[in-house]
Amino acid sequence: MTPQPNPEVGAAVKAADRAHVFHSWSAQELIDPLAVAGAQGSYFWDYDGRRYLDFASGLVYTNIGYQHPKVVAAIQEQAARLTTFAPAFAVEARSEAARLIAERTPGDLDKIFFTNGGADAVEHALRMARLHTGRPKVLSAYRSYHGGTQQAVNVTGDPRRWPSDSGTAGVVRFWAPFLYRSRFYAETEEQECARALEHLEATIAFEGPSTIAAIILETVPGTAGIMPPPAGYLAGVRALCDTYGIVLVLDEVMAGFGRTGSWFAADLYDVVPDLMTFAKGVNSGYVPLGGVAISGAIAETFARRPYPGGLTYSGHPLACAAAVATINVMAEEGVVENAAALGASVVGPGLRELAERHPCVGEVRGVGMFWALELVRDRETREPLVPYNAAGEANAPMAAFAAAAKKNGIWPFVNMNRTHVVPPCNASEAELKEGLAALDAALTVADGYVA
Repeated sequence: MTPQPNPEVGAAVKAADRAHVFHSWSAQELIDPLAVAGAQGSYFWDYDGRRYLDFASGLVYTNIGYQHPKVVAAIQEQAARLTTFAPAFAVEARSEAARLIAERTPGDLDKIFFTNGGADAVEHALRMARLHTGRPKVLSAYRSYHGGTQQAVNVTGDPRRWPSDSGTAGVVRFWAPFLYRSRFYAETEEQECARALEHLEATIAFEGPSTIAAIILETVPGTAGIMPPPAGYLAGVRALCDTYGIVLVLDEVMAGFGRTGSWFAADLYDVVPDLMTFAKGVNSGYVPLGGVAISGAIAETFARRPYPGGLTYSGHPLACAAAVATINVMAEEGVVENAAALGASVVGPGLRELAERHPCVGEVRGVGMFWALELVRDRETREPLVPYNAAGEANAPMAAFAAAAKKNGIWPFVNMNRTHVVPPCNASEAELKEGLAALDAALTVADGYVA
């Protein structure tokens, strides 16, 4: 579709937004939201007709791109048949979505509890774990993001937790492995893995295993920097959970449904959690939907004991119809395979080539269509391009990089001193190369801040 400029409408949209919309995670008078006129596939455009290649996939959820005709048609057909219905009933779209998800989840995660998104999926997973074990505490990693609701933000590790951190949420944090910025003085992935597991087991011991309900981890941390765990780490965590009777919760809200080149990132590590949260890519974000995939043992806890939780819109028919269509499209069109193949042959090699040319790139890491560039001022010392949780003038280098990316026609996902490369999982080779070329130009701006 060719964008048609309509600046008058754009001005009206922008004016209404600024007058009435309260935006997430923002100082309301300091933001300038782009007015979006439309989107198709891997692109969206504004009312001036300027088009952007979306290298952020919305917020890492448009795994099949925007406006896929089969998913749009499924939503329309479901709206005509049954727009909504209460969650206590069996509804075809809900039942089929649950069946399709359960077919793809690892192990015996065969029961699906639907939520409205990822944060409330985390809320309910942790509630289930506490009720199943009768224990109060949850362990989570410092480098993590699990959502913005009360419990989800308290198990989050990044600074968005700080203003809402009650200090009484029963959460204990630990360091997960990240060799590039190791907390364990490791020199190899093997050392990092072994020392991270030793640290975790010590944390469990000193907190008291009988008090710990769950360990929650993003299978591949997303917002915190896309850090695939070293070989053996997740298996080691699984073993610790088995030893101490702790529920393992894997958060696949970002990593799931093809993002890592597999249906779920857990498949890459041959690990089966007790609970797994999902959202975003389950229906490419077309209608809000999330959920918890539940193991047989935990499902049995609530076989004759009511689960004390629910949502008015749990398994909403429109959202579930979109999920059915999205999963079927992904299977029919080889979207998961595309993410794996082009991630390995185009995105990974392309980013490593950029790293060779740009001194601001400290590290490239990722898998599938889930990548990050760590930006630094000094490769030798690994000093970050901007300080931790930088804002205002301190964040100027990242702001300049993001502005350059947009000027060159890609919409980036930046967080602290990283830029994430998370295009739609069905992006073409040509689109990916276009995005890498634009990223190349933007990194030149970041190079200007290198010591």
